[in-house]
Amino acid sequence: MLLLSTLAISCPEHARLESEFLEARDRLRIFVRLRKLTIAEERQLADRVAMAIARLKEHIAEHRCQRQG
Repeated sequence: MLLLSTLAISCPEHARLESEFLEARDRLRIFVRLRKLTIAEERQLADRVAMAIARLKEHIAEHRCQRQG
């Protein structure tokens, strides 16, 4: 798993990217629960989650920032 929510984040950009991921993930979950999505809608939401994960992983690799705990 990518996140350990019980630890503090020392890098503001890391925190922003993690928040972006969580928002995209939650949005996908909520819409899936609310109604049947079209294939295009589900793909778009899943792509947003995947891109958020990719941006966060790239940031971690470049800056080696991690949660502190």
